[in-house]
Amino acid sequence: MSTINDIVLIHFEDAPVSFARVESILPDAKKDWYHVKFLMLQIPLQVVTWILKDDYINGDDFHMNGKKMKITKVESPVEELPLSKNTNLSDKKLPGNMGLQEKQQGNVIAFPGFKKKHEPDDAG
Repeated sequence: MSTINDIVLIHFEDAPVSFARVESILPDAKKDWYHVKFLMLQIPLQVVTWILKDDYINGDDFHMNGKKMKITKVESPVEELPLSKNTNLSDKKLPGNMGLQEKQQGNVIAFPGFKKKHEPDDAG
């Protein structure tokens, strides 16, 4: 079941149309129905609330104004590292600052007219 803060993909007539984030899920007066608030991830941002059965939140097809709809939770793809069983990590160079390589110094960029808001002005 999709829960609060999940990203979902909304399908309209079997075609994906928009991503949304689930903002809240509140129970309705009817058993197994919920007020689901979505933040539609599009321009401009829009907040909508749909009254949905728990089955619909779980990805079952439903109809809205006679049109077929579906909500599916978006799962982040799992990226597996191509390591074999015989690979010894000590034989490999580790990326970035994980290895024993010397750290490179970064460049400092000055912003002369920039002052932090919490610092007092230099009044002489």
